[in-house]
Amino acid sequence: MKEKTRTILFWFILSQPFLDLYWFYHGQLANIFPFTLPTIIRILVVGTLIALFFSQKRSWQKLTKEKLLLVYLLLLMFYSALHLYHVRNFTSISLSDYGYSTSSEIFYLIRMVLPLIVLYLTKEAKFTQKQLQQVIEGISGLFSGTIVISNLFVISLKSYETGTISANIFSWFTNQNIGYSHIASKGFFNFTNMISAVLFMLLPLMLYYMFTSCSWHTAFLTSIHALAMVEIGTKVAAIGLIGGLSICLLLFLFHKYVIKDVKNGNWALLITIFIGLSSLGLTAIGPAVQRYNYEIYLAKQSDHDLTSENHKLNQGLKKYPTGKKRAEFLCKFIQHNYQAYALNPKFVFKSYPYQSDPEFWLAIMREPGQSRMGNRHIEQAMLKQVVKTNNNHWDKFLGISYVRENNIFNLERDFVAQIYSLGWIGMLLFVGPYLLVLFYATYRWCLNKSTRTYLISSLLVASTFVLLAAFSSGNVLDFLTASFILAFIEGNLLVCLKSNNTKMMV
Repeated sequence: MKEKTRTILFWFILSQPFLDLYWFYHGQLANIFPFTLPTIIRILVVGTLIALFFSQKRSWQKLTKEKLLLVYLLLLMFYSALHLYHVRNFTSISLSDYGYSTSSEIFYLIRMVLPLIVLYLTKEAKFTQKQLQQVIEGISGLFSGTIVISNLFVISLKSYETGTISANIFSWFTNQNIGYSHIASKGFFNFTNMISAVLFMLLPLMLYYMFTSCSWHTAFLTSIHALAMVEIGTKVAAIGLIGGLSICLLLFLFHKYVIKDVKNGNWALLITIFIGLSSLGLTAIGPAVQRYNYEIYLAKQSDHDLTSENHKLNQGLKKYPTGKKRAEFLCKFIQHNYQAYALNPKFVFKSYPYQSDPEFWLAIMREPGQSRMGNRHIEQAMLKQVVKTNNNHWDKFLGISYVRENNIFNLERDFVAQIYSLGWIGMLLFVGPYLLVLFYATYRWCLNKSTRTYLISSLLVASTFVLLAAFSSGNVLDFLTASFILAFIEGNLLVCLKSNNTKMMV
């Protein structure tokens, strides 16, 4: 039964790129069921894995001996009940209560616990190092191969905005006038930030396999992986690629010359340097740098002379200092001048409508241009205002609900986003375990010389990379594709730490 569990889990993790295809979340496929089809499939598969694993008596017996795990499960259930009770009543300016639904919130809590189950099952299934390599290279090949090939044939979806790209990578050298949004490619996948984070996470492991068993196969896969990170055109992918290559290069040299558990890798070292230099050249003319330059331009534009607008604003506020007339004036002013202040129309009209709280948007308009242009700053400001309106100190500990937060706007900073949706307690219970595994593994690595193997170091770096990406760009840990892959990697990290054969000379 354990072998069946391992086999199903193997193919399940390998199938994550297919479950992130764009069409599952948009169009007819997205509306067949109340919840998206990939999420339903994932729940069914994880449910099957639980049934298979715990159909063995010894699995139950082992679980009953893990006291800390049982305490954690009890805390998780108690918190979930308390969270649902707390968020059902909410004071807000929204007539729809920001679209809150108890059933949707329960579904979210179930989604968040699924990767934690996979982490535990991966630890217990004990994949071989060959199986781990097959999964990592398979996921990398599916994601990066799709991005590179679809870019080549100009059929890739845009990383930014909707529709397909206008030109492939060869146009970067011949036509510098094509905007970044027309050339940044995400293949046929749905969440750009999440794909960038996954590729960043897999980079250390792809380099590990190339350094330890250099062949045309590993070199080709690693090169395609790097090329996909350039083509996707996000900051996380671009900075992650250049920074990640540098860190992984130092990690290899550390293990080769200090730990001395790597014998080979000279050819791989040359290939890595070539990939790094090529990546620098491509990134310089690619969509990531184009977008960065465009944001600088917009920031300067947002700080243009607002003397005329500010004069009208101050005159109106002087004429209508309080009351209904002031609110009416502000609403009209915001409606006609939000573009001059470089405010995101999605925020002003949909996320936190100006008609309901014009004083909030007045405060935003008085901020410097760079602040008004900072999406994460405005996202967090809106959430702070929502929490302030509710005026319940328990929101800090139990959250305002994922459904409300998501319907306002996804805060693009994981951990902080979960503090708003789940509260400090919920964040620690649902996403804290990923940090706990990382801290525990780092502690073991520092304490025990036998755990300082190149593989364990690479798994540690991979876990660190994705958690840094989650904090930097957000929209990672709430999405099951990334969190399942992270759970699989951390589960294997725990297996390697406990194994007697982790130290290998390669």
